[in-house]
Amino acid sequence: MDRDEAREIKGQLADFARDLAAGTEATASAARPVGEGAQVGPADRDAWAPTLALGLAPREGGGYGIAVRYRLGVPAVRSIARRVASEAGPVVDVRRTGRIRALSRSTGTGPRPPVVTALAAGETGRVRPLRPGVSIAHVDVTAGTLGAFVLVGDALHALSNYHVLAGSPRAQVGDAVVQPGPADGGHAPADQVGTLAATVPLAPGRTATVDAAIALLDDPDVDLDYPVGRVTTTAVALGGETVGKIGRTTAVTAGRVTAIELDDVVVGYGEDLGALRFDDQIEVESTGTGPFSRGGDSGSLVYRADGVALGLLFAGSETGGENGTGLTYVNPIDTVLAALDARLAR
Repeated sequence: MDRDEAREIKGQLADFARDLAAGTEATASAARPVGEGAQVGPADRDAWAPTLALGLAPREGGGYGIAVRYRLGVPAVRSIARRVASEAGPVVDVRRTGRIRALSRSTGTGPRPPVVTALAAGETGRVRPLRPGVSIAHVDVTAGTLGAFVLVGDALHALSNYHVLAGSPRAQVGDAVVQPGPADGGHAPADQVGTLAATVPLAPGRTATVDAAIALLDDPDVDLDYPVGRVTTTAVALGGETVGKIGRTTAVTAGRVTAIELDDVVVGYGEDLGALRFDDQIEVESTGTGPFSRGGDSGSLVYRADGVALGLLFAGSETGGENGTGLTYVNPIDTVLAALDARLAR
């Protein structure tokens, strides 16, 4: 199938899946004991995610199939996935994932915490001048990754995730951002490198497309180079690309884009935000022996081998993928930059 045909079939299957999910949830509600479920918290919403993610999967030799993703351990979703896959026919790529979570957290209860400093392969220490891939965070967040440097007008900013540079709806513009992140020993004012400048808000009950924020830097003297040189241009992911990233936890890793335009990706954010749904996401699996990302790699820029940016890493699962080490989820970079009115620094 070409891309347009695959999109049309994906839309039809999404309607079919919603009908199946509605019937399943109605049955589950009818079976629930009286009084149970009156108070449904974020953890409950995360545990009951009756929708599965659908996207486009690149096929060897060209064209696309339908990507069907469902979470391991949720029987109702597995049943729906099987029926959807049957309707999709032979051009379907079905994968099970573990629980998908944002890859860093606030100092309260939240998503998957970053790997402890001593076990991180990336840069967890104090780094000046700043460079991509180092530990960074809001002063009340553990640690994530500085993904890129961007310009808003003529002012230089650091780009990362909302859950790295803000952390919660309580964060305010002007809050301190430190490098390294607090989990790696950073604190204000000694390690402050900037202030929270703008976010793309996340809110329960609203489907999102990006998890992104920027911090206005105190010092514009930075190192713009990545392992592939300077990354100054962007492209839309088409699927099948070989990609890389440099992150605070797993440092430099390689992967492959295994799905694009994934809708209804459910990501756990903990008590403040619960489980949020994301549309139009990119999926990456590791092509090495280890994972493409782990906790603390949130905010990493994902780029092709030729130094073109494709996306901003924000979430992952602990299982799934060709080598079983998990799948990584990425916001399209053009959507991120447009939402923040920013452009990559050159």
